[in-house]
Amino acid sequence: MTSDLRARSRRPWWRRAGALLTAAGLALLPIPVRAVDASEAASAARADFEQQVLFKSSQEQGYSCFRIPAIVKSTNGTLLAFAEGRVDNCGDAGDIDLVLKRSTDGGRTWGPLQVIDDGGGDTHGNPAPIVDTRTGRIVLASTYNTGRDDAASCDVPCDRSPHFQFSDDDGRTWSKPRDLSDSIMPAHWNSWYATGPVHGIQLNHGRYKGRLVFSVNTETFDGARVTHNHAGLVYSDDGGEHWRIGAVGSYPVATDGTFPQKPSEMTLVERADGAVYVSGREQDGTGLGHRDYAVSRDGGATFAAPFRTIPDLYTPQVQGSVLRLRSEERDGYSRLLFAAPADPDRRRTMMIRSSWDEAGTWDTVDRGKVVTNDWSGYSDMVAVSRDEVGLLYEGGTVDARDEIRFARFTEDWLGPRRGPDPTTRDLAPGSRPATVVGGARETEGRFGSALAFDGVNDAVRLPYRTALPLGTRDFTVSLWFRYNASSGQHPFLWMGGIGNRQPQIWLRGEPGSNRIRALITTVTGTAAPRTASVSTTGAYNDGQWHHAALVRTGGRLSISVDGGPAASVLDVPGTVSRTSPFGVHLGQALDSRSHAAGALDEVRVYGRALTDTELRHVREFNAPLDDLYSGVVLRLPLDKVRRAGD
Repeated sequence: MTSDLRARSRRPWWRRAGALLTAAGLALLPIPVRAVDASEAASAARADFEQQVLFKSSQEQGYSCFRIPAIVKSTNGTLLAFAEGRVDNCGDAGDIDLVLKRSTDGGRTWGPLQVIDDGGGDTHGNPAPIVDTRTGRIVLASTYNTGRDDAASCDVPCDRSPHFQFSDDDGRTWSKPRDLSDSIMPAHWNSWYATGPVHGIQLNHGRYKGRLVFSVNTETFDGARVTHNHAGLVYSDDGGEHWRIGAVGSYPVATDGTFPQKPSEMTLVERADGAVYVSGREQDGTGLGHRDYAVSRDGGATFAAPFRTIPDLYTPQVQGSVLRLRSEERDGYSRLLFAAPADPDRRRTMMIRSSWDEAGTWDTVDRGKVVTNDWSGYSDMVAVSRDEVGLLYEGGTVDARDEIRFARFTEDWLGPRRGPDPTTRDLAPGSRPATVVGGARETEGRFGSALAFDGVNDAVRLPYRTALPLGTRDFTVSLWFRYNASSGQHPFLWMGGIGNRQPQIWLRGEPGSNRIRALITTVTGTAAPRTASVSTTGAYNDGQWHHAALVRTGGRLSISVDGGPAASVLDVPGTVSRTSPFGVHLGQALDSRSHAAGALDEVRVYGRALTDTELRHVREFNAPLDDLYSGVVLRLPLDKVRRAGD
């Protein structure tokens, strides 16, 4: 066994000594995290939620940054929190150690920092721990590469390789790491290789009971370029003595640099039926969404089907974690938890979302529980007790990499399963009712009734279906709006992603700038995203009903109000729906950070440019134009809110 804190031969003695003194002084002090808002402060004061800073450079001498958390609970009940201790900077490929802190009281207090794998100038990272409940052994997979002195990323190809070590005394001491390349790194996985990073699992059901499983993601390099992405599972049936490659999903990279999928940083959970559910970060594939998943029904040996993206599970491109809280056989109901930032564009707003159907669906962001509104990134979860969960996550008020925090919370804090939301009908062929969020209410409309939005949390959200993304097609947006706000941004319709790089379409009121403005962002191949924006010369914020039409056709993007002369700009060719999370919202931006105050009526989108005559009939007579051949993508009369049981 190696000692807990090995001498760091390549660093000055005062940095090593400082780290020991600081760790000893701070080991048992839970350091409170700044509450972001009043509700967060109130929750932190309750017994059902508390959090503290666990790894921070200013508290641990000799490190510039801590990243990549992972956490498990030993058979003796000890929590083991792993991280990368980055010595010189926060870059991914520098001098990086694997470090550990232990807690024997459920995460209330923590022991000193242990260096369990000294990088010695190289990168030793991507921790993927698993607890073998049969023996009590804690096994740890990790990945090495040659370190560099700057903060840049590893060269392509990168000389990454998997390693393995273990502890038989609750994480106090650890075996010498050994290289696993011969068994789980075939020759064609030669460009990128990464274990986890997140805890692996031990299977508890069926013929594969006792098997240890963790995830890897890799790439193939042909000497000139990366040609394939691979997402795989690695398993052991003898407690980690021997490992083998199991399920693998491989995806080609076209010569233009595009690829269908790139699942990475995968987190695992065993479903009630014994299948392994694999949830991955989706990185720049052409499919819609930043999360993807696959299922293995044979203990991780093969995938039952290729990975599929989840367009309406909103996250940025970031690692996330999944954990079982409840099971049908033990508790009478199933509840899985998913931890990840909830902002689709940027790494912020760490949230816990639930699945009540064994990962068939996940709660939307309005049903999730916010841990913090700060910047936040990678995470891992652990079952502290039957009713208590620990979340180890990157967070910060300035940057998600500021520190690693540990939050403890109960199911009472998460809250019970909510009943069905109110809905309003969608008359497009093959559609389902849209969800009414936050309490939007019926009001007098331009044609019959309409929906009023309070500008705080009201919205209408459409369930995802494959007919909604418009891709490269021409389109028409037609809607009625009424508002009298003098400031702020008031989204009338939002389709697609959000931010500067995600394909999207939106139409909103901007009274402070005296305009109604529309924007599309498109992508083509691997070229940078392009944006076109068109606006009116007035805000139309007089409290009266006005009709807005946004049309993409003939290489132009045009907007008109009340049938008047259109403002027009050059279109930006490409798809308005690729790669990013995809949602359709009325009265709300995709990231929930701006809401409309006013009312909307008869919102329609067509996957073609309507003729002037068709558009006039819609505007003047509310012509249905919603049959199977009309090209209608959505048609929301917004004339009635139906509540559960109506």
